[in-house]
Amino acid sequence: CVSDNQWLAKTTPCLTYGLRGVSYFQAIVTGAKADLHSGVYGGSVHEPLNDLIHLLGTLRHPPKHGGMHHERIRVPGLLDDVPPVTDEERATYATLDFDVGAYRESDVGGAALERDTKEQLLMGRWRWPTLSIHGIEGAFSDAGAKTVLPRRVSGKFSIRLVPDMQPATTEKLVKDYLEAQWRDVVGSKYSLDVSMIHGGPAWVSRPEHPNYVAAARAVEKVYGKPPDLTREGGSIPVANWLEDATGITVLLLPTSASNDGAHAQNEKWDKRNLVNAVKVLATYLHEISRLVGPRPAMCKCAPPTAEQLAQPGFFQFAKGFKCKCEI
Repeated sequence: CVSDNQWLAKTTPCLTYGLRGVSYFQAIVTGAKADLHSGVYGGSVHEPLNDLIHLLGTLRHPPKHGGMHHERIRVPGLLDDVPPVTDEERATYATLDFDVGAYRESDVGGAALERDTKEQLLMGRWRWPTLSIHGIEGAFSDAGAKTVLPRRVSGKFSIRLVPDMQPATTEKLVKDYLEAQWRDVVGSKYSLDVSMIHGGPAWVSRPEHPNYVAAARAVEKVYGKPPDLTREGGSIPVANWLEDATGITVLLLPTSASNDGAHAQNEKWDKRNLVNAVKVLATYLHEISRLVGPRPAMCKCAPPTAEQLAQPGFFQFAKGFKCKCEI
C-alpha cells in the first residue's frame, strides 16, 4: 500500500490503480568557447539558443493545428503502442466525481483547458501520453536585460508514458527524430547531443483485486461513501519496484484532496483527512485479514506450500488468500 498521490475530487476519496511513466530528455547545443555579447558579435556568428528553440519547436504542432495534446506530438511512431480506448474503459469516467468548472478555476488556477468534457480531460491526464517542454538551461532568465549569446544551452522536456509504451523505445524514437530535424530542418552549424536523463514505465493494476476490495471497504466505512477508482497522470516509480520485488499487487491509497496543492507553494493537508487517514489504514489492515480468497471457479492453483509461504511476497497475504495467483 502506497500513499503518494491525491484524490480526484475535494470530498470524494479514491483508490488509484494506474500511473503514467516518464522519459525525461535533454537536448544540448554547444557553440563557442565562451558566452558572447550580442552587440559586439551578433550577426556574425550562429547562435546556439536560436537553433535550440527551432529544434524544440519541431516536437509538437501548435494549438492551431487542432486535436488533443497527444495528437499534436510530431515524433513518428510515438503513439503506435498506445492501447485504443474500449467501451468498458470509456464507461468508467461517467460516475467519477469531477467538475470541469471547479477544476479550471481552483485546481489549475484558470489555465486554458485542452477540452471541455470530463471524459476527454481525464483521458488527457491519465491514459494518453504527453510531451511537455520544461525549460532551457544556460539561457538568461534573471530580471533585467542582459544581452548575452550563451555558448551552451540545454533544452529539457519530458514524455509521460502510458501502458505498453517503453522508455527504451521512446528514447530511440525521440533521438532519431531530433537528430533528423537538426540535420534536415534546422541546419545548425553546431553539434547536438540528445539523451534521456531517466525513464520509467507506466504502472497499472486491477481494481477488482482483493487488495482493492479490502481498501474500498475500509474507505467506505470511514467516509460513508465508496471511493472512486482512478488513474493518475504522474509517475511513482516505487509502485513498479515494489511489485517487481515482492510479486504482490500494489495499491495506491491517497489521503489528500485535489486542492491540497501537492508539491506547490502553501501545500496543505486537511485535519479531517489526516485523522481519517489513520482510521482508513487501520481499517484496511482489518479488512485484509477478513478476506477469504477468490471464488473456487476462479482458482486453478494448489494452495501455497510452506516453502513458498516463507518466500518474500507470500507471507503478507498468506492469511487472507488460498490461491497463489491472487498473492
